[in-house]
Amino acid sequence: MSKKILKIHPDDNVLVALTDLEYGEVVEYNGNKIVLAENVAAKHKFAEQELAPGDEIFMYGSLVGKAVSTIPTGGVLTIHNVKHSVSEFTGKTKVTGWTAPDVSKWANRTFNGYHRADGQVGTGNYWLVIPMVFCENRNVNIIKQAFIDELGFGNQDIYKSYVQQMVELYQAGNIEEIEKLSLQATTSNGQKRVFENIDGIKFLTHEGGCGGIRQDSDMLCALLAGYINNPNVAGATVLSLGCQNAQVSILEEKIKAINPNFSKPLIVLEQQKEGTELELLSQAIRKTFIGLVEADKNRRQPAPLSKLVVGLECGGSDGFSGISANPSVGHVSDLVVALGGKSILSEFPELCGVEQDLINRCVDDKTADRFVELMRAYARAAEAVGSGFDMNPSPGNIKDGLITDAIKSAGAAKKGGTSPIVDVLDYPEYVTQPGLNLLCTPGNDVESTTAMAGSGANIILFTTGLGTPTGNPVTPVIKVSSNTILAQRMSDIIDVNTGPVIEGTKTIEEMGEAMLEHIIAVASGEVLTKAQKLGQDDFIPWKRGVSL
Repeated sequence: MSKKILKIHPDDNVLVALTDLEYGEVVEYNGNKIVLAENVAAKHKFAEQELAPGDEIFMYGSLVGKAVSTIPTGGVLTIHNVKHSVSEFTGKTKVTGWTAPDVSKWANRTFNGYHRADGQVGTGNYWLVIPMVFCENRNVNIIKQAFIDELGFGNQDIYKSYVQQMVELYQAGNIEEIEKLSLQATTSNGQKRVFENIDGIKFLTHEGGCGGIRQDSDMLCALLAGYINNPNVAGATVLSLGCQNAQVSILEEKIKAINPNFSKPLIVLEQQKEGTELELLSQAIRKTFIGLVEADKNRRQPAPLSKLVVGLECGGSDGFSGISANPSVGHVSDLVVALGGKSILSEFPELCGVEQDLINRCVDDKTADRFVELMRAYARAAEAVGSGFDMNPSPGNIKDGLITDAIKSAGAAKKGGTSPIVDVLDYPEYVTQPGLNLLCTPGNDVESTTAMAGSGANIILFTTGLGTPTGNPVTPVIKVSSNTILAQRMSDIIDVNTGPVIEGTKTIEEMGEAMLEHIIAVASGEVLTKAQKLGQDDFIPWKRGVSL
């Protein structure tokens, strides 16, 4: 490692430890020698000069907190001596220019995707089976059991086989051999798929659709409409009980609102009309199979990179996320935007403290004002139940150096790169504008990734410093590690390692360009993400209550 410490922005008054530093060690920045007042763990921050109670603390050039007690020169910032604090924000205060990156070497590049009648292009070809209400979850799971293995979409259950081996050893009286029994990972079922051009059948069970408030059901219908319209989806089978709040008619209205010319196959069956379970399920399975036959006729064809819609997500963040993984993803976003594609930055609680910068990047006052309105409404809703954005960092975040929401947010926002913000969307609106879009979602990993896929993302980049297996049923999730230790320790979930940025062997731009190449491979079906290999299909609709 070429450097031990880093100052992220010239206006910052704290430094980041890139490796473990010891009490009494002397580090130097810009000719200023600092004697460390205590041990500083890698990823954590320490004061460049003494901070008195009430002094403002800056990182990434933004206000991220205030000292609540004296922090000596070389002293570590902790939850005990720093409190969350951010700058106020208003409407646009200046016009922010943008110099797009050079994308000439990708100008004629393509990915092989599934072209839809409405002009969208999918990076996958999936069939959905969706319940309108939780009452239909059992029926959806029966259909799943009927299809997955028979059509070759299932993976070998290595854990079931593992237990079977233990049972055999136990019954043979070889108890001591159980301790020596190892398990080898595999994701292949050895069975050829019946439909070679279909990437899978996905089953979106949930706990909504009735009870609660009508707005929850309407939101669920809009989200499901977005999934059905997602370019990675070939068609859908919808099971309705009949009497629930989330009526099929609402779903159809939401689909029409997103796409007036919607033409994908949509199979709708209502249990209270069909009669017995046998009649319902036999129809659902038969019609779905016929739909799969038609969907299999689609073939991957070249598409320009302008057809990419990239979701930008972080989860299990650490003190390096905002230095390596997030800025690298931000460069990818800038590249995609420069190529005419779309990107989506969500997680509004993790934009706290950088609002004014984002506001000034909005293309016009109307877009900026909507962002202000949504951020303030979200903050008020959190405060109304005795919470707030300042309570967003998790114990894992704090342990690894993200001690205030403002510190976490300043780093998280780096995923959005530097391009202009062309649109601000409320959950679960669908993305239509080429460029960087802001989407109002919680910081919760799965609620956010669920929302981005529902808004049309056909690829998601997900940065992590601590490790998380999150995936999505229809949109490939590329997991990006902020540090090499994590990439090596949890290699089964990490696709791209940006640790070389911390180690000083690669630049953010180099990592971003390598990531774009990886996106092209995944989008073309040449490479499966680790989440896809693990069958990690996370789907949690946001009920629009307070979730950080």
